[in-house]
Amino acid sequence: MAEIVECVPNFSEGRRKEVVDAIAAAIAAESGVRILDQEMDANHNRCVITFIGNRDGAARGAFAGARKAVELIDMNLHHGEHPRIGALDVLPFVPVAGVTMEDCVQLARTVGRRIAAELGVPVYLYEAAATRPDRKDLPSVRRGEYEGLKAEIETNPDRRPDFGPPKMHPTAGATVVGARPLLVAWNVNLATKDVRVAKRIAKAIRESDGGLPAVRAKGFELADRGLVQVSMNLIDVHKTSPLRAFEEIARLAAAEGVAIAESEVVGLVPLEPLLEGATAHFKLANFHRSQILETRLWE
Repeated sequence: MAEIVECVPNFSEGRRKEVVDAIAAAIAAESGVRILDQEMDANHNRCVITFIGNRDGAARGAFAGARKAVELIDMNLHHGEHPRIGALDVLPFVPVAGVTMEDCVQLARTVGRRIAAELGVPVYLYEAAATRPDRKDLPSVRRGEYEGLKAEIETNPDRRPDFGPPKMHPTAGATVVGARPLLVAWNVNLATKDVRVAKRIAKAIRESDGGLPAVRAKGFELADRGLVQVSMNLIDVHKTSPLRAFEEIARLAAAEGVAIAESEVVGLVPLEPLLEGATAHFKLANFHRSQILETRLWE
C-alpha cells in the first residue's frame, strides 16, 4: 500500500490572499506533495492548507510552508478571532494509508526539531506527539495565545518549548506540531449578533466543560456578516458525530430563540460522518455507502 500522510497546517493569515497563495506555492513546489484544499477566513484571520504525500514529501512540504510563513507573517501585526501563537500556528500530521500514528509522531518530532533549529521558532509538541500529558490538548498548549505566551516563555519553566530556545521568534512567534487522527472542523453560524449566545452554546457542548465527548468549541462574532459562530473541532466522530453536534446546537439555539443561519466545513471532511447525517436526515432504511454512485466509480 502506498504511503499517504495528510498534513493540515493552519497559518495566521486569512486576509492577504497573495500571502496564502505564496505559502501554498512553496508547499506545492516540493516533490511528492499534492495540495488538496486551501481555505482562508478573514474573521479568524487564518488559513488552512490541506496536502498529502508520503512521509518524506509531507516533511518537505511542511517545512517549506513553515519557512514561507516565517518570511511573510508578522505576529506583532496579527489580529483575528481565532486563538493562535504563531505564523505557522498548528502543524498536524495525520496517518491515512500505509503509515501508522507512531510514524506520524516521529515525523512530527523530526519536522518540529528542524523548524526550531533552522528557522529559530520554538516548537511545542501536541496530541499523539506530546511529551507531557498536559500538552496533549491543543487549547492547553495555546493558552494565553500569542501575547500570553510571549509574556511567559522566557520566565516560566512550565512554558519551555520541546524544541528551540525559550524565546519567541521576533515576528513568527511559536508553533505547535503534532500527530492526530482525522478530525472534522465545523462551524455553525447563528442568526444573531449577540456573541454571548454563541459563547454559551460553545461552553455547553465542549467536552472540557462537561458537554459532548471529543468536542472542542468556542464562540465567535462574525461582525462583517451580522452573525455569531460556534466553531468546533470534532476530534473523534465515532464519539460525537457532526449530526449529534448539529442537533445539540440547534436545540440550544432554539432555547435561546435563535435560528441556525448556516454551517460550514473548514478544510476536508471524511465521507462517513456526512453519510451518517444524510442517512438520518432522510430516514434512509438499510442504506450503505456502496449505494452511492461515486463510491462505485472510484473502485
